[in-house]
Amino acid sequence: MKFDFQGKWYLFSRHAIESIDSDRRTLNSFPIVYIIVRESDKLAYVGETTNLLNRMTSHLKHPDKKKLEKVFIISSVYLNKSAALDIESNLIQHMPYLGFKLLNANAGFTNHQYYQKQSYNELFERIWENLSFEGIKTSSLLEIQNSDIFKYSPYKSLTDDQYASVVEILNILAGKASQLIFVDGCAGTGKTVLAIYLIKLLSGLHRYKRDELGFEDEHLLLALAGLKKKFPNGLKVGFVVPMSSLRKTIKKVFSQVYGLTAKMVVGPNDVAKHRYDLIIVDEAHRLTRRKGITGYRAFDNVNKRLKINDESTQLDWIMACSQAQILFYDAEQSIKPADVRKEDFDSYKKQANQVKLISQLRSKGGYDYIAFVDKLLRCQLDESHPKFDSDDYELLLFENMNDMIKKLQDKENEVGLARLMSGYCWKWKSTENPDSPDAVIDNVRLTWNKVTSDWINSTTDVREMGCIHTVQGYDLNYAAVIFGEEISYNPTQNSMIIKKECYHDAKGKVAIKDESELLDYIIKIYKTMMYRAIEGSYVYVCDPALRQYMSTQIPVITSSDLRGSNSPLYRNP
Repeated sequence: MKFDFQGKWYLFSRHAIESIDSDRRTLNSFPIVYIIVRESDKLAYVGETTNLLNRMTSHLKHPDKKKLEKVFIISSVYLNKSAALDIESNLIQHMPYLGFKLLNANAGFTNHQYYQKQSYNELFERIWENLSFEGIKTSSLLEIQNSDIFKYSPYKSLTDDQYASVVEILNILAGKASQLIFVDGCAGTGKTVLAIYLIKLLSGLHRYKRDELGFEDEHLLLALAGLKKKFPNGLKVGFVVPMSSLRKTIKKVFSQVYGLTAKMVVGPNDVAKHRYDLIIVDEAHRLTRRKGITGYRAFDNVNKRLKINDESTQLDWIMACSQAQILFYDAEQSIKPADVRKEDFDSYKKQANQVKLISQLRSKGGYDYIAFVDKLLRCQLDESHPKFDSDDYELLLFENMNDMIKKLQDKENEVGLARLMSGYCWKWKSTENPDSPDAVIDNVRLTWNKVTSDWINSTTDVREMGCIHTVQGYDLNYAAVIFGEEISYNPTQNSMIIKKECYHDAKGKVAIKDESELLDYIIKIYKTMMYRAIEGSYVYVCDPALRQYMSTQIPVITSSDLRGSNSPLYRNP
């Protein structure tokens, strides 16, 4: 069913709001969604109500909102409360991409199903297509949803799993017991989004009144009240992102969110310069120790400044510089010897509160796909196990690199964010000679990523390979993964094996004498890359034995299969 709607601009003033009485659609009891803006400096507030005149009158008394100038009223006789809340949430998530800083708190959004939701999603698409602001270019929903400002927005609809975690975390912080919290979750469980959500919520703790927060859970409101009492002057919150590329991306996002600043996002080395009430660490498994790093002197200087043991790690720095800590952690994504060891994290876990994220939010293959990849790379599947099959996630093994590249290009053209990545199995020759390929497979010339910062958004070249250090922490629509020459398979022992001489990440194998330890790191690298995509993963395997093993578990695509299916990959340009 196709729902219609009416959208109309009014001046945001007491006189103009009263004139809305002439619009008979707003006099009924149906919910209304609205956007109040000041276009000159791109400030906005998005809301919904069943009593528009009262709500607008309240906003006109608010010290920040009364400075806004225009209001766009969205009304429809088809709107119910669930649909209005959903459209409000979608507007809040999409408008920051246009440069608007929202005065909304980021609380109270939950992701739930309701009757005819798909039809209301289509209604939102039409609302967005008809929405325009003076001097501001709008963008397609696909373009926005592929952007960092959307993916890392604090204005996310939370799953029940995430919402329960927020309640649990805030109650811990408001209490008197241990203030150390580990949030465990595998790749794709929404750790980074939840971390950013919490920072926005906590940084605005004293900015919003109780009725502005949007929470209906009385236990959560009590926890927030307890936090306000515990920190009457607000919290000094630091957000530590160990990986420099991801840190730069999130700094850019924070600079576009009202109430957040890029200065709140810091690297581990910056932590010792301040004292924090709370430090939140994303990708905590990438904190480092004094092994295989760049800048030993700088590392040692931090230990001296903090007056702690010379062998202390970045994890120890976090603990020394803050009253409370939230560590978002996944031991399975620790991918090099410089990372703080699992046993060091475990020693802190003994005295910590532990929160578990379970729901798979990235991969449409869900937990079944995550578990399949883990068992595949741990050689816990045999030929009797059925090949991976899902209506929601495309997993394919390619025999020919040309075919995989063409398929990936097709997806890049269709939905964007389709990227190639590989294990670190080729030397980085293109740094010295940009015209020289780093690898040639099936006559396809491939190069390593040409930039190290924000590589995901820097290119659309599907022949450019990202390494683990440029893709970890990011979401893709489609990922093509090359299993390189450094990893093979022993069919007699049913186990993965490595060729250490073919692994070219010098810092990734420094001081490792036990090859089983290196193998474990390499397997984790490939798992992490296989977990990057939302819609599907494509696989090419260099080693014949490993290719044979994977062909028993992953559907295989040949050139003849593609040519026989009228695939757009083989149509004449």
